[in-house]
Amino acid sequence: MKNKKVLTLQDISCYGQCSLTVALPIISACGIETAILPSAVLSTHTGGFTGYTFTDLTDDIPKIREHWEKEGIKYDCFYTGYLGSTTQIDYVKDLRRSVLNEGATFIVDPAMADNGNLYYGFDQTFVKKMAELCGTADYILPNITEAAFMTDSELRLTGHTEDYVQMILDKLSALGAKKIILKGISYEPDKIGVVVYDSVTKKVQNYFTDKIPKSSHGT
Repeated sequence: MKNKKVLTLQDISCYGQCSLTVALPIISACGIETAILPSAVLSTHTGGFTGYTFTDLTDDIPKIREHWEKEGIKYDCFYTGYLGSTTQIDYVKDLRRSVLNEGATFIVDPAMADNGNLYYGFDQTFVKKMAELCGTADYILPNITEAAFMTDSELRLTGHTEDYVQMILDKLSALGAKKIILKGISYEPDKIGVVVYDSVTKKVQNYFTDKIPKSSHGT
């Protein structure tokens, strides 16, 4: 069996453990060759900092894709995180058509919102295009804020019930996503975790851990 290769497209935050600086070592530690495609470079992550620098790398993405095409470079999995614009979403579609092997897995983390708010620079047009992208994915990893925005649902940051979560899962499934990992779910005040849903088998699995009264960016 040939070695599998993963391509991950998301931002580089020079300070702060998130995005590519975490994805690259973790996936590599699993024994999988990992290539990166930065969507932007930030001086720090955006949580709790102001005045950070932001270098948009949108124009580099098609150039990198074209070079890979000339070299015949292909990937077995494509995992996207923070995408800085709707143009970058379109470039993701181009990458899927040109640099993925047949049967490659497509994973989307719609990193655009948290705690009831969109990240700086995003709007409803971006939300709609991200929902469309998620609808083409094998796996999606939204938090509860992103899920509610993409499905035009009531947002509950706390007080989750199984009926409410299932409603969100059904709407995400209706977008077209095959498997859903819904993050930030809490049925009990001292527990938090994820709900995993298979759109084909309708199987639901819950994974919870103790909730710590502290927020840590990137967790």
